[in-house]
Amino acid sequence: MLIVAVDTSGRQGSIALCRGDGENFEVLQLTSLEGGTYSAQLMPRIAEALQQNNLDKTKVDGFVVVSGPGSFTGLRVGLATVKGLCEVLCKSLATVSMLEAIALAHGRPGETATVVLDAGRGEVYIGEYEVLVDRASVVREYIAKLDAFVAEAVDIKGDVLTPGAKVAEAVQATNTHVRLVAAIHADEIGRIGLRKLLSGDTAEPATVDVNYIRRSDAELFSAPKR
Repeated sequence: MLIVAVDTSGRQGSIALCRGDGENFEVLQLTSLEGGTYSAQLMPRIAEALQQNNLDKTKVDGFVVVSGPGSFTGLRVGLATVKGLCEVLCKSLATVSMLEAIALAHGRPGETATVVLDAGRGEVYIGEYEVLVDRASVVREYIAKLDAFVAEAVDIKGDVLTPGAKVAEAVQATNTHVRLVAAIHADEIGRIGLRKLLSGDTAEPATVDVNYIRRSDAELFSAPKR
């Protein structure tokens, strides 16, 4: 199965052209994307990756995209682009939470992983997952003030995983076991998404939406209706 994986959730994004089946997985190309210009870069970079590997867009079997949490604009651009490609090309779509991806990539099977991502404004995105060999079952995802999370971190069972050095430092100060892990890019998103596509864990392009976890600035700061 040939897939295109897209991550536009953060300040730096990426796309990956991957191929695999139930036993094998190969990254044909991984391309970085500069944040703030996703809308201009995404389609040309996908076309470029296919061309450089002598592949046509019709040969792609499915698409995978990070559905959240993260940048409101970045997530919208990534999901809208992939939804459009799936509808035009009649291809399957799988979505992956970045919290889920970190839990799968760095968590220990059979244990609970608590993943923490910097959300800005002194807040963090938190995802609690039961990690299995090939999937992670979400317990809950939410957003909280970093200080509030740190105060409660001593009660967490299992690992706290974060790619953010500042978050790791704050949690470590409470003597809670925290692991600073590598950030996830589109190649790992592709690996997770491929398993979802093969198992039929797909999303409907016409109705799937972004998983923001928190409200957008427009909603937070808009004037109340009279």
